[in-house]
Amino acid sequence: MKKRNYSRRQLALICFLSIAMLAAAALLNKALPPRSKPVSATPAAAAEKTASQTAVAGQASGASGELETGGVEELSDPTERIATWFQGPKTWKARAEWSGKWGDSDYDGSRFGAFGCGLCCMANIYCSLTDYRCSPADMYEYAKKVSGYGGGGAIDWGFMKNTLESAGFTCTVGNKPEKYSEFQQIIRQSQSCIVVVSSYDSTCYWKDTPGHYVTLFLYDETTDKIFLGDSGDPEHNRQWVPLKKIYRSLKTSNRRQYLAVTGYDEKADLWKHEGIGGEYVLPEGWS
Repeated sequence: MKKRNYSRRQLALICFLSIAMLAAAALLNKALPPRSKPVSATPAAAAEKTASQTAVAGQASGASGELETGGVEELSDPTERIATWFQGPKTWKARAEWSGKWGDSDYDGSRFGAFGCGLCCMANIYCSLTDYRCSPADMYEYAKKVSGYGGGGAIDWGFMKNTLESAGFTCTVGNKPEKYSEFQQIIRQSQSCIVVVSSYDSTCYWKDTPGHYVTLFLYDETTDKIFLGDSGDPEHNRQWVPLKKIYRSLKTSNRRQYLAVTGYDEKADLWKHEGIGGEYVLPEGWS
């Protein structure tokens, strides 16, 4: 091949054009980035998630038990959107996630840790099924304001229902069905459920527990398990538990055994509480 000779002017022009082409390619790559591949859930998370479990946030539908995402990106693990507050002093002293100073404080002459399980359940529901936030202590004050609840002791079913309805929820209270399949249907149609359990009825899961409110979320029909919010026991809190154990443990001496939440309407929410009051510890990603 014949070797070509370039003048200095030609070499300068070639260099300039090469640099310009590289710069143009970089700008084009920035403007139109390649598509990223979705990250798969871990095998453990995938085993727990079913088609009926969706990211929990924003507006909730009324009858199906499914939740709309409200513009929040769907999570590979729906439990990350579930709030499960603690009620007592030990978790607060340990600065455990979901603990707060209310657990080591007096409210109207009584220790919150001795009676606050129902209010923790209500705060769990409000934080998990809406775009708003509150602490159990915030819920305590709101319940006193709107429901007739006097404070200083365990909150009863009627006060819970009145308070949650004032906060935009549709809910019903009821008694333990005779058949387990009927209880499954109630949970299946609910977005969340507050139940009262007692070791007097069964020791299959709770021990030394005369009566205690807990919260149920994300019923998985495949495994027949629920995601449990238990404000009184760190070993129980945020665990997948067989629904049959919940059914067996329902406190039948109480005049009601469950409160089922079937919908949320932001327009009917008279509270719309924006922040979390007091001192508390939250997991990363919550605010």
